[in-house]
Amino acid sequence: MNCEMKKLYLIGMGPGKPEYLTVQAINALKQVNVFFMLEKEGRGKLELLEMRQTILTHYLGDTGYRVVMVNSPARAKTVDYQNDVQIWHDEKRALFAQLIANEMADGQIGAFLLWGDPSLYDQTVSLIADLAKHYTGKLEFEIIPGITSVQVLTAKHKIPLNRVGESITITTGRHVETCDPIEINNAVVMLDYNASFQRFTGQNMDIYWGGYLGCADEVLVSGAVDDVCDDLLRIKSEVRNEKGWLMDIYLLRRRIDGDH
Repeated sequence: MNCEMKKLYLIGMGPGKPEYLTVQAINALKQVNVFFMLEKEGRGKLELLEMRQTILTHYLGDTGYRVVMVNSPARAKTVDYQNDVQIWHDEKRALFAQLIANEMADGQIGAFLLWGDPSLYDQTVSLIADLAKHYTGKLEFEIIPGITSVQVLTAKHKIPLNRVGESITITTGRHVETCDPIEINNAVVMLDYNASFQRFTGQNMDIYWGGYLGCADEVLVSGAVDDVCDDLLRIKSEVRNEKGWLMDIYLLRRRIDGDH
């Protein structure tokens, strides 16, 4: 690598366990001089940081690299969601530029450890790509794919992602919260803070839900939405209150003739 070039790795670390890193990701870790970790506000942030540090210690030990922790900009929550996101992304892009300029010497390699796979509902890739395009110095970046929570969810429930000849939709809670339920036949739902699956009672739907996938306190729930909805709402509330955070994902699947 050109001695004047700075390089970033965007490393997919899977749902959190060191065992979910790919060999490519492990090899990339060993080349990094400085790891950037963004702290989110709220209870539970230390546990999220510790999970990243556990991965580094597991594969690299405690020396030979630096860790730089900074506060992550918080997204405002007004009625204008798109504008809130745009401002939030602008703030994060500016923060990334500051970190690269101040914490990396020419010729060094920096990295972000990103949950799951960097390409799935994580805009860090887009922000870094835009930053690299307009960066005044020499900056390149590389994406290291990771195991997604989608893969872990279906593996834990021992189901395929789709049935024979069937498409699969990957969407957000924001969409599922407002769409016509008839639109959903086989969909993985992410980022659903408001438990929008409860809109699908009486719709002949099954749900396969997972919280804290890959962690020691992983929780799995499956069954007909009509049967498990109340228990699932209770479980989500209890675990979020206990830990201060919840990462969950689920698959909604409409039953067809022959399903049991």
